[in-house]
Amino acid sequence: MNGMAGVLKGHCLCGAVTITATAHEHSASACHCSMCRRWTGGPQWGFDAPDEAVTVIGEVRTYRSTSFSERAFCPVCGSHLWLRDDGGPYEFVPGIFEGARDMPLVREVYADRAFACAQLSGDHERVTKAEYEAGKPHVEGGA
Repeated sequence: MNGMAGVLKGHCLCGAVTITATAHEHSASACHCSMCRRWTGGPQWGFDAPDEAVTVIGEVRTYRSTSFSERAFCPVCGSHLWLRDDGGPYEFVPGIFEGARDMPLVREVYADRAFACAQLSGDHERVTKAEYEAGKPHVEGGA
């Protein structure tokens, strides 16, 4: 990752949920697992922010997508907000933060599961399904 960066402010599509991260990783990752593809329609983009650096204002709904993680969204407009493993940092979707536009892609997980239309170019780390699941619990949920 590219290290911690300063304040980011963002909001969902309708503005009912606002999020401020006073510290965050200034780099993005992409995930092509079947759950992320179902949730987003393509790869799930994300960047990390520690719990103590995050302020969320507004009603948020969560969906427990695995035994160890949740996905959050705005109940008004449906905008995706974050994915979070139990006890882990927030993994925010960059699209809700204008200030995330210049984040470089540094890592792609489940790279061998990417749709043909979502092949990402560039010089970044690519982790296969087998490599990722060897070091971290996950429920892939299908081919």
